[in-house]
Amino acid sequence: MALTVLCLGFVAFLLLGVPVAFSIGLACLATFWVEGLPFETAIQMMVSGMNVFSFLAIPFFIFSGELMLHGGIADKIVDFARSLVGHWKGGLGLANVVASTLFGGVSGSPVADTSAMGGVMIPIMKREGYSAAYAVNVTTHASLVGALMPTSHNLIIFTLAASGKVSIAALILAGIVPAILLTICNLIAAYAVAVKRGYPAGTFPGWAVVGHSFAQSLPGLFVVVIIIAGILSGAFTATESASVAVVWALFLATMVYKKLTRDQFLKAAAKAVKSTGAVLLLIGISSMFGYLIGLYGVAELTGNMLSGFSTTPWVIFLCVNVILFVLGTFLDMAATILICTPIFLPICQQMGMSTEQFGIVMLINCALGLNTPPVGTTQFVGCTIGGVSVGTVMKTIWPFYGGLIAALMLVTYVPSFSMWLPNLILK
Repeated sequence: MALTVLCLGFVAFLLLGVPVAFSIGLACLATFWVEGLPFETAIQMMVSGMNVFSFLAIPFFIFSGELMLHGGIADKIVDFARSLVGHWKGGLGLANVVASTLFGGVSGSPVADTSAMGGVMIPIMKREGYSAAYAVNVTTHASLVGALMPTSHNLIIFTLAASGKVSIAALILAGIVPAILLTICNLIAAYAVAVKRGYPAGTFPGWAVVGHSFAQSLPGLFVVVIIIAGILSGAFTATESASVAVVWALFLATMVYKKLTRDQFLKAAAKAVKSTGAVLLLIGISSMFGYLIGLYGVAELTGNMLSGFSTTPWVIFLCVNVILFVLGTFLDMAATILICTPIFLPICQQMGMSTEQFGIVMLINCALGLNTPPVGTTQFVGCTIGGVSVGTVMKTIWPFYGGLIAALMLVTYVPSFSMWLPNLILK
């Protein structure tokens, strides 16, 4: 009875248009009331869920990404990407993929990546004869790589959802090769569509220009190196690395690129505070939700249900991927991670999947959800910038979507894509 109230209540509130965090919270409170559990327990679970020192990394990573967005690094990355691949067929599309991937690495946010790269590249591509739908699809799909990068606060959220069963260093390393794989798939899709539609190629400016533009963008890109090297060397923890990222972003924006004004700084700080508040509220409420999931053995029930369907690992992994994909189209990325990890991680572990590999599979699925209606945050941002409807973009999305699904399948069924680097460096 209580589990029915929890599930149906959550779905009902979502259908009524209640925000995800409040839908989870109200469904949990209704379940507490039906079971006669004290509401004080719910509040204690929320507070204890948010009161974790390592969560300081979340606002720091979000703030560093906002500073990078407003600090001039985007323009330098675009210049480097255009000089490097702009002379190929559909060069602006390929340059968009490279630029979005690189900026996603320093911002760690697909939405911020879409805002920054879309604001620069989409108008240029439209002016050069590329369709708005193509420009939006290239931007939004390439930006998803940011969810796997070392600066992504979603990595921290997954470590929480996994109950400390994975180290942040191993998870960061596990995401690097899949991020490269996603980029390659995006490049192939962008190039194939550009050739089919006859989009033009630019002119190669020469290696001197490429080297100069790379040198201009290198200070911003160096934040990824700082984080990985610092954590692996033991110089600082993941939380401390996030604060280092903020200091480095401030230094670049004010002393190197000199693009950060007082108003832009306040805007970046306000956006970081707003995003942090939303994420921490969701974490607190999801802690209460996780308590009920454990109390009623939801993971075991789901595992038994899937086992009744099949005992073959590849079939179970496919089912989990489908479920995560569907949920990701309705829920925000953080909500999907916090709700689904306690349920599906034990199931996949029993079938032989490591925690790190499952984390990357989870993040890729959640990233795909960011580009799929009805939630589709990155797609809505891209369509707004491109001045094109979501329906128009969805009609031409399949080459890009197919590439990312192919990458997801490879990461799911070939463990070495995610585990090669952690096994090489940490073991």
